[in-house]
Amino acid sequence: MGARLSWERLSRIVPLIVVGAVLATMAGLGAGAVVRPHDLAGSARYSLLAGFLLAIGLYGSTQAIDLGALRRDVRGVLVAVTLGVVLKATVIAGVMLLAFHEARFLVLGIAVAQIDPLSVAAMRASSRMSERAKALLFAWASFDDPVTVLLALYFSILAFRWSGREGTPRTGPSGDGAVGYLTDLGWNVVLVAGALLVFFVLRAMRRRAGARAGGGGGRGVDLLSLVALAGLFLIAADSMLMLAVAVTGLFFRVGAHAELIDRAVSVAFLVASFALGLLLVDGVDLLPALVLGCAAFGAQALISLLVVPVLKHGLSRRDRVHLALGQQNGITAIILALALEPDFRGTVGIVAPAIVVVNVLHYASNGVLNRFADRSPSPDAPPEADVEDPFLAEVFPPDAAAAHPRAADPRGGHLRTPAPGTDATA
Repeated sequence: MGARLSWERLSRIVPLIVVGAVLATMAGLGAGAVVRPHDLAGSARYSLLAGFLLAIGLYGSTQAIDLGALRRDVRGVLVAVTLGVVLKATVIAGVMLLAFHEARFLVLGIAVAQIDPLSVAAMRASSRMSERAKALLFAWASFDDPVTVLLALYFSILAFRWSGREGTPRTGPSGDGAVGYLTDLGWNVVLVAGALLVFFVLRAMRRRAGARAGGGGGRGVDLLSLVALAGLFLIAADSMLMLAVAVTGLFFRVGAHAELIDRAVSVAFLVASFALGLLLVDGVDLLPALVLGCAAFGAQALISLLVVPVLKHGLSRRDRVHLALGQQNGITAIILALALEPDFRGTVGIVAPAIVVVNVLHYASNGVLNRFADRSPSPDAPPEADVEDPFLAEVFPPDAAAAHPRAADPRGGHLRTPAPGTDATA
């Protein structure tokens, strides 16, 4: 009974998906100590696996966003992407470059800039933030994830050149200068065009199947959609065409099998954590990791002072502090570290302990805040019925958790918000 109570208490503090990732990392560390894999990060299969895991996580982030709602509030999107994502990544990378004067810290700083949406979705049930503040944090995390992936991959070639090395990194565009970026953009456009063509074909098949079944049917088409997505992930992983994956996630949905994407993201998190443990056998670099973790956590607190007043007015003081302490790292930071390791050796040994620093700071600071709030409740908390920001209300409705119980499941899984007109799914 005592063990059960301890486990339940732990699950309320730390999402179970995070506990699972820690256990997977420890298992990988143990396996690595026994097997001692030689130059694992240098193999072609390793790069393909890292790219495939990255594609799964990236698609899982973008497919949860409603494209129609984004078009209706361009201002909110621009604020979230520029202030909430790009500026924060710039602050972290700038701190690391000033502290260590090494080009690789440009991309390492970007790699931990995102708020992990998987962890945010998992903590929604146990968090003491208001529903409005939770919606804002998840919206922020949803933009953080894909944008930081793309920034890290495209800036990797700049860091590669600044370090005085010849050639091109595996994670960045192939070729020199603007030609390399344009070529990479062209291949991404081709892949998106192929995905769009498959999407239209599958949608036509769904409608025909629905007409024959009197409005039902289409599950077979959903299965074909999953197969098509797996093919897309493999193609993107082989050439690191992650821009195509991010764009495809905005329109290519899998209908009745959408929960499989959530499970795939969780499995990818655990596989990536195990691979992280395998590489940690080579050791860690604690000083840069400590600075990186503190810089990421501090940048979130700093940038939230700019983002929160623009996107959401009238939050309580405690909500604003929770958002400032909202930095969490998870699947994307781990997989980016794995993907960057072949080009920037030692990345895993810095990013992995930095993730620990960020998450320890997050849980410790929020725990202290909750304990303090229990002793002296905030007198200025506004009622939940206050006017909602149209961007958050449309993209992430306040009643999403009630309409979709999985959104409040502390065991993990992406929050899924219903997109109006789900007929747009494949």
